[in-house]
Amino acid sequence: MKQPYYSIVIPLKDEEDNLIPLINEVESVMEKMGHPWELICVEDGSEDKTADILKHLAQEKSYLRVLMFAKNFGQSSAFDAGFKAARGEFVITLDGDRQNDPHDIPLLLEVAQEYDLVCGIRTNRKDTWVKRITSRLANFVRSRLCQDGVQDTGCSLKVYRAACLKQIKMFHGMHRFLPALFHLEGFRITQVPVNHRERTEGKTKYNFFNRSFNTVADMLAVRWMAQRKLNYTIEKELP
Repeated sequence: MKQPYYSIVIPLKDEEDNLIPLINEVESVMEKMGHPWELICVEDGSEDKTADILKHLAQEKSYLRVLMFAKNFGQSSAFDAGFKAARGEFVITLDGDRQNDPHDIPLLLEVAQEYDLVCGIRTNRKDTWVKRITSRLANFVRSRLCQDGVQDTGCSLKVYRAACLKQIKMFHGMHRFLPALFHLEGFRITQVPVNHRERTEGKTKYNFFNRSFNTVADMLAVRWMAQRKLNYTIEKELP
């Protein structure tokens, strides 16, 4: 198999009904991109048939790599495992619920040639009003504390330059703050409006409590890192 130019990373937890349609969509998009690619699915301790479906698909699709967690470790761990396994020059992330539209990938990749991180901004959100309000509030608070300039960090559809991503150390909950961590490193970040779709199969894994209160400590940690970041200039070096 050729060295992939693009690596797609998708964490999966109980997405048996979304898995096959999602992979078929991704395949139809990526086969037109003109570069070798790979899909890394991280099975995060599902309790449905997600793992069985992945085992079957891995035997049929040469581009598919599957990382099977021993139990549920969470989305940050799943992303981290996928990032470390990725071999492409650009890493593309998607959620497994099919609310991100794979047909937006080419647009983000085109922009990514000039940037280190391209973040999708979900337009015409197809979520419940409670989820939309919670997300808007979380993005407002995060943007004020972290000052990363990103409108919608909750959108998993992103493209990372792999060389930059490898310089970022992940912690629990930090997948939500990757734009802030990229900003701290001085990497180039931009945003692109993307499509958002209604979840038609399966159930969301998040609610008001685990998407809001559990992120406060993470936001404060990122703010602390920003305030304590070393910032100096060497005027000259003498022999």
